Amino acid sequence: MHLNPMEETRLSSNGQVIIPKALRAAHHWKAGQELIAIEVGDGILLKPKKPFPETTLAQVAGCLRYQRKPKSLDELEDAIRQGVLEQWHNRS
Repeated sequence: MHLNPMEETRLSSNGQVIIPKALRAAHHWKAGQELIAIEVGDGILLKPKKPFPETTLAQVAGCLRYQRKPKSLDELEDAIRQGVLEQWHNRS
């Protein structure tokens, strides 16, 4: 497929732009493709939005290892209590 270095299109009164067929085909963009619009200098760059792959808790649970001794339930409750007290005293 031969692409011109520049393709022309127009902005509709609704703010819509038709991406030329040759460009859509070259990038494998189909109807409904979500795009990200990024301002660059005097123009706009359109990039496909790539969703994060779906994961389960088991796949990510151990990704951030805690290197110290685990906290007890009492220590966690004390930390929460301290945080609430700090927020209460710092209110304006």
